[in-house]
Amino acid sequence: MATRKLISFDWAMKRLLRSKANFGILEGFLSELLREDVQIVEVLESESNRDTADDRSNRLDLKVRNHRGELVLIEVQYERRHDDLSRMLYGSARALVEHLDVGQSSANLVKVISVNILYFDLGHGEDYVYHGTTRFCGLHKHDELALSRAQRKLFPGRERTHELFPEYYLIKVERFDDIVRDTLDEWIYYLKHQSIQDGFSAKGLSEAKEKLAVLGLAPAERAAYERWQEDLHLHASLVASNFVVGKIEGREERTLEIARAMKANGVAASVIAESTGLALEVVAGL
Repeated sequence: MATRKLISFDWAMKRLLRSKANFGILEGFLSELLREDVQIVEVLESESNRDTADDRSNRLDLKVRNHRGELVLIEVQYERRHDDLSRMLYGSARALVEHLDVGQSSANLVKVISVNILYFDLGHGEDYVYHGTTRFCGLHKHDELALSRAQRKLFPGRERTHELFPEYYLIKVERFDDIVRDTLDEWIYYLKHQSIQDGFSAKGLSEAKEKLAVLGLAPAERAAYERWQEDLHLHASLVASNFVVGKIEGREERTLEIARAMKANGVAASVIAESTGLALEVVAGL
């Protein structure tokens, strides 16, 4: 199996995949995820696409054309830090508003798809890929609301209300068990390991294997990539250290609370010290 080290996907998004010459890589990934062929029309300039030195949250806003010829906005977000679901909602809402011209009818709103590549365990669930849509279901008849004939004329090719609302994909990379079941899993394997095995056939991966090799970087770019990786490792270490310190401090405070409660209920200082592990002088000072 090939183990040639490749650039991580978030670095590629930040530095390489904005180039039209490399659109085939992103098109392949999105086509495998959405289960339909898409073609990138352009990378959209917005606040989220500005490259800043301290930005560890990489995001691309893309305008793509789907297999029906419709234009769709796709927001690809790559997160290594803990966040909540409201951030995804904000991002999709922002994409809708930013790309609707002033005075334009809301009927001209385009479909928005939010793709979130996550390196932490957001929420509670056993899967590693989740897909979310907005559906309207009847409380009494339990039917799903469909578009009327007039609405279908207004939105050609759409049948259900959820086809108008933003969709969300959550890829929880660290939960992937390394068992490659299909071509999407081949992409997730790359996202997790920064390598592509021989025999992988997913769309865009052969191009990624060719263009995203670390050894293929210019010396200055490779040095910048290595510095960025070191910064990520440092950041992860700081987060882990703060988490451990926080747990220790939390346990100590809880022990003191228990000791105070015991003392308030007349428990002898020697018994409190023996039960909690606190020194007698500490118990006396509570």
